[in-house]
Amino acid sequence: MLEDEVLAALWAAAGPMSPADVQAELGGSLAYTTVMTTLARLHRKGLATRERAGRGFVYAPAVGEAAHTAEAMRDLLARRSDRAAVLAEFVSRLSPDDEQVLQRLLREVDG
Repeated sequence: MLEDEVLAALWAAAGPMSPADVQAELGGSLAYTTVMTTLARLHRKGLATRERAGRGFVYAPAVGEAAHTAEAMRDLLARRSDRAAVLAEFVSRLSPDDEQVLQRLLREVDG
């Protein structure tokens, strides 16, 4: 999804980015207006901040990558009727390393 690609560029940046910066980071194949529209949409959704820079704006992420991903996972899970089955399937597909991380995090929450 284009919004995710633009957010990834913002997360990877050292500071706020102009639409031209984002366009270049994404390889330059997207139209400038497409990048501007996507950034404006992310700002309206509260996922990016913007501040005036000259005649235009520069953008930065308003949420961290982990928080954004966790919210997307939570939203997806909320739309399913059998949450336990979805969670069981998710856990069964984790790599051994990810499973260990999850177990450690669950112990920390319980502790």
